[in-house]
Amino acid sequence: MARVTVSIVTYNSEHIFEAVAHFQTEVLPYYPVTLRIFDNHSTPAYVQKLRSLASKQIHITAAQDNRGFGYGHNVNLAQSHDDYFICCNPDILITQASFATMYNFIAAHPKVSMIAPKITNPDGQVQHLIRYKLDVFDYMLRFTRGKFIKRLFAKRIARYECRDLSEERQQIKFGSGAFMFLRASMMRQIGGFDERFFMYFEDNDLCMRINQAGGQIFYLPDAPVIHYYARASHKSTRGFKQFLRSMVHYFNKWGWRFF
Repeated sequence: MARVTVSIVTYNSEHIFEAVAHFQTEVLPYYPVTLRIFDNHSTPAYVQKLRSLASKQIHITAAQDNRGFGYGHNVNLAQSHDDYFICCNPDILITQASFATMYNFIAAHPKVSMIAPKITNPDGQVQHLIRYKLDVFDYMLRFTRGKFIKRLFAKRIARYECRDLSEERQQIKFGSGAFMFLRASMMRQIGGFDERFFMYFEDNDLCMRINQAGGQIFYLPDAPVIHYYARASHKSTRGFKQFLRSMVHYFNKWGWRFF
């Protein structure tokens, strides 16, 4: 069986222990999977608790500084020689059935470089994280708090968030970095994540480069995962400023599209 590395980058995430427990019961006993957890300089007590998870299938790397989301995944990629590489947020819960669906699909389709699953809240509500295009106006609409503006552009927001996406397996352009089931050879070919993105937009950039390299990205709605979804960019000024910096870097790199 093809081997899989699951890469998790964490910074004081309260959910990672539940996430790892799911992998331990749902995935590790049945598939040749190694969990590589990269800690971005969390508190000493957190790191100590994290180290207690270490085993033959769970490897822990504790950094002495925080160099970002993409950097952590790239370190894990460099340490892996497996066929597949999963980028998984520390607040994702997965079942054996969903893992098997993605594993079997990518194994059966050599041209597929990445799988994006359906991502839901713990209550089952879908998080609409698939995109068909990226532009500045739609990003700003999502941050607007005014109800009138939201109602005025409701159809546009729904289109941007791909709310009419069918329940069929289908090729897409952009998946979410919360969970990416990737062909490792493609990741190595394109050089992993662009580490100039400290946080936010690194997943969009990765998808752009996969598309550019001729890889296919598929959405599998029949392989749901649960995501607690902190949405730090919506909750803190610091997170929003980081979001804006990454957005500027993204559009500087790929060209500015306002509408």
